[in-house]
Amino acid sequence: MSARAGVRAGDAGGCPVSHASDSPVDVTAEAVEFLHLYHEERRLPGVADRVARVREEIAVTGTYRHTGDELVHGAKVAWRQSARCVGRVRWAGLRVRDRRGVTTVAGIAEELARHLAVADNGGRIQSVMTVFAPDRPGVGLRARLWNDQLIRYCGHRMDDGSILGDPAQVAMTDAVRALGWHPPPVPGRFDLLPWVLETAYEDPTLVEVPRELVREVALTHPAYPWFEELRLRWHALPVISNMRLRVGGVDYSCAPFNGHYLGDEVGTRNMGDGDRYDQLLPVARGLGLDTSREDTLWREHAALVINQAVLHSFRAAGVRVSDPHTESELFMRFCAQEERAGRPVHGDWSWLNGSVGWAALHAVHHRYYDTRVPNPNLWQTDRAYGPAGVEALSLRQRHDVARRREG
Repeated sequence: MSARAGVRAGDAGGCPVSHASDSPVDVTAEAVEFLHLYHEERRLPGVADRVARVREEIAVTGTYRHTGDELVHGAKVAWRQSARCVGRVRWAGLRVRDRRGVTTVAGIAEELARHLAVADNGGRIQSVMTVFAPDRPGVGLRARLWNDQLIRYCGHRMDDGSILGDPAQVAMTDAVRALGWHPPPVPGRFDLLPWVLETAYEDPTLVEVPRELVREVALTHPAYPWFEELRLRWHALPVISNMRLRVGGVDYSCAPFNGHYLGDEVGTRNMGDGDRYDQLLPVARGLGLDTSREDTLWREHAALVINQAVLHSFRAAGVRVSDPHTESELFMRFCAQEERAGRPVHGDWSWLNGSVGWAALHAVHHRYYDTRVPNPNLWQTDRAYGPAGVEALSLRQRHDVARRREG
């Protein structure tokens, strides 16, 4: 899932996803379509009997339960069909952790910690998805994470109106503070946000991220010793946690997954964007560039240097990372594989072409794709919290928060 992610919403860490799958659908029809796909691709007999049993189950309950093998294959196909992901050549190697039986906040938190450990793999990042209980008719979401990724840095509102840390996480930082979380006595640019977990029967609950499981990489540049003085760093593992996996008409609203970073997700987006860490000007000054006018292309020069620093630092730390040229070649291999299999290559051109060096990658840059977004797939979920960070709190929690503030 090395991916071109985060052009608009920050780093997605390996698999940018689609954003609308809420139109009414016939669950039975979608289930039948998926089951035929599953049996055909796995070359399994008995599809008619399986379809008949699923039809009966849906007629009685409004939904049905995937077998373990169906879930695994459905999750892999969801990645394969993610139109905005450039790292799909690895789809068949996705490790799927079936944790549908874990339904409590405490149990989910334990499995999330395990996900971090398994996916980190000593820096040799491996693609992992952990799937929790599916949504159900009459119950709705069985589990949800408020965080958009398992590892994120706070965006602290300072007294002078500035933001310390990641501006993209200001609303989430407000939300966890509304739930009673206290930031460090001396806030920093890279303070870890806690998780907020909720289930169908448990209110949103704060859970501290196990600090010992978060691998971080300090950013340095092989040619510019002064770069280290910027004191920049980033976490090694991008785990997307606010996406809904949909397989054969069944939604899994808690199914965090990860790939490994594409260098410009960190270098261009997280470090370079003006509404993120905004490091182009500091780097340009370090390089002695003329920033008084735009035609010197100082921004492009600074962005290239930051991307060099990211690739150098991750590799020096033994952390898996991809560069755009290698990833482009692998994506074209994926396209060829799909075409040989008789499948269309779904793609969103604007997301498959990145920011640094991608214009030189003619194969990806000059190719067009099937823009439909089929299921199975991964879909953006609505944010659980509002600007003030308390919209999704229950009345009891709001009362508790107000009482804590008064006390």
